[in-house]
Amino acid sequence: MALTAPIGLSWAPKLPSLPTTSGGKDSGPCPSIAQASLWNPGSQLVDGLFVPPRDPRKANKLARKNVKDTTGKGWFDMPAPTITPELKKDLEILQLRHVMDPKRHFKRAGKSKALPKYFQVGTVIEPASEFFSSRLTKKERKTTLVDELLSDQHLKSYRMRKVREIQESRTPGGNQKWKNKGKKTLKRAKDRRK
Repeated sequence: MALTAPIGLSWAPKLPSLPTTSGGKDSGPCPSIAQASLWNPGSQLVDGLFVPPRDPRKANKLARKNVKDTTGKGWFDMPAPTITPELKKDLEILQLRHVMDPKRHFKRAGKSKALPKYFQVGTVIEPASEFFSSRLTKKERKTTLVDELLSDQHLKSYRMRKVREIQESRTPGGNQKWKNKGKKTLKRAKDRRK
């Protein structure tokens, strides 16, 4: 009984054939052909398979590259997530949360303005007892934190009031006679020419 490999599951390495010389002069194989047929240690793929480098420095560098970026055992190996533009906006809003609501006061996260490297985002699931008291309706639920804050009416009125206060404080007040109003501007222009 002969053993044969199942269809599509046989594999054999493709070994390069050594060049042969044909003809009168036996000066040896051409160096460029011989170089191409031998395995080059600089390449990492041999016949489609990965061969680790022999140099210990390169091996250590490769091992450091393959180690996943986590917080460590103390924080249950929490991975560093990829930061998308939506996540970046949410993190910036969280850093500015002390400005959002005048009634709530938060401790500052720190003096560094850099975004955190390790964090997790989750969804708060309300218990059944909070169905009528503090549950968000489907209309109020948004995909990101920024969208929720922009659609909140109380926060919108607070933002508009603060913007109006800042604009009023920065507009030039003081002496009313220097403000341009209606036809009086032409009269003042004539007075200035005199």
